[in-house]
Amino acid sequence: MKRYSHWIDGQEAAPLGGTWFETHNPYTGEAWAEIASGSAADVDAAVQAAHRAFTEGPWARLTATERGALLRRVGDLIARDARRLAEIEVRDNGKLLAEMLGQLDYIPQWFYYFGGLADKVEGRVMPLDKPGYFNFTRREPLGVVAAITPWNSPLLLATWKIAPALAAGCTVVIKPSEFTSASSLEFARLFEEAGFPAGVINVVTGFGREVGATLVEHPRVAKITFTGADATGRAINEAAARQFKHVSLELGGKSPNIVFADANLDDAVNGAVSGIFAATGQTCIAGSRLLVQDAVYDEVVERLLALARTARMGDPMSMDTQVGPVTTRPQYDKVLSYIRIAKDEGARLLLGGGPATGEACGTGWFVQPTIFGDVDNGMRIAQEEVFGPVLSIIRFKDEDDAVRIANDVRFGLGSGVWTRDMGRAFRMSERLQAGMVWINTYRAVSFMSPFGGYKDSGLGRENGMDAINEYLQTKSVWINTGAATANPFVMR
Repeated sequence: MKRYSHWIDGQEAAPLGGTWFETHNPYTGEAWAEIASGSAADVDAAVQAAHRAFTEGPWARLTATERGALLRRVGDLIARDARRLAEIEVRDNGKLLAEMLGQLDYIPQWFYYFGGLADKVEGRVMPLDKPGYFNFTRREPLGVVAAITPWNSPLLLATWKIAPALAAGCTVVIKPSEFTSASSLEFARLFEEAGFPAGVINVVTGFGREVGATLVEHPRVAKITFTGADATGRAINEAAARQFKHVSLELGGKSPNIVFADANLDDAVNGAVSGIFAATGQTCIAGSRLLVQDAVYDEVVERLLALARTARMGDPMSMDTQVGPVTTRPQYDKVLSYIRIAKDEGARLLLGGGPATGEACGTGWFVQPTIFGDVDNGMRIAQEEVFGPVLSIIRFKDEDDAVRIANDVRFGLGSGVWTRDMGRAFRMSERLQAGMVWINTYRAVSFMSPFGGYKDSGLGRENGMDAINEYLQTKSVWINTGAATANPFVMR
């Protein structure tokens, strides 16, 4: 069985406590590797290495253009190793090889984009109302960044944090999910190969209480960036506030996917399936609430059921598989518990509703693609994030009703609108309380476009030019060019 150590200060580092834990293949349920179980001492070693790199090492002396060249170089190495990294992700989190290959082939673009942006960070010369003074601003890196990443798309979501942080000039300590740590440790080695100085990228593996909480509270960490559950995000935000740390949080959602009667129904149904059954529903932007206008409700449900029944479940390493296993055993149990809750609440079960078994599913953690109809938006199944292949279908009457239902949750990450009426499309994009609105498509992302949520879906933005600002702070510099000395007891 392969054993993975931490990655600290440019090299492997065995856990100082001498303990390891197993990571499991969701398709077989079997352990396939051992991961270092971190402690507060491991966290401190990683943060101190990152702090030295930021303040003293070669990284601190690089120009922004030189940083950008390193980012582009690591992008080339990721492209070279895309298939190897994708296969590690599949073995560790059970997502489809087809999707992981797509992600790994795309990830280099983040490093090329932010590599190009690194030397485009500019301050400003400020016009002043005070003669004899010159004032300009500098945009400077925050310092050591703690990047806490989830198990559903480990390398993609780590990249969304690492690339802009490095472009800004920060250093990073990554804490991956304990369920999917292997790919992050393999990933970190590529930064060393690309020529990044030791300590710029560090990975400490382990559990939330021992590693995550310690990392958040470490006094040398200037910024925490986190993707995961809203309860954990709230705890991180509260802990960070005690030391006035910067935070960015992406905390999931309960996204509405809204089908109007004038929509192209074939496209809308494909979008509904993509929104909830792709990635086994384990995405923060899952379109887990399908809002359908009364006039086409029955037709949409009929078409949706017909398409969902064709979904092929099985080995995620097979390019023919469309729905893979749930990534972790606790999440598998949680998804099944929400299905029971929905039944108890009176939602009408239309498809699935339990574990998936059979030869194609091996011995892994599979849940049948599940659809509930005639769901009331007040039900828990419509209000709480399930994070699995479970869809709630809700009727609506008109545009105002759709907006009311869509916004009547505490989350606000993604949303979809299916209509041929472009006037309605623009109105809905304005009225929906969500960080992303997809019109006649769903689940599209780009390194160029900001990603983030409203309300309980989090703080800050990832991707695009907005992202690098999350890792910078502004300094104002005043120069006296000849103003006479004034009364020292009066503000100038």
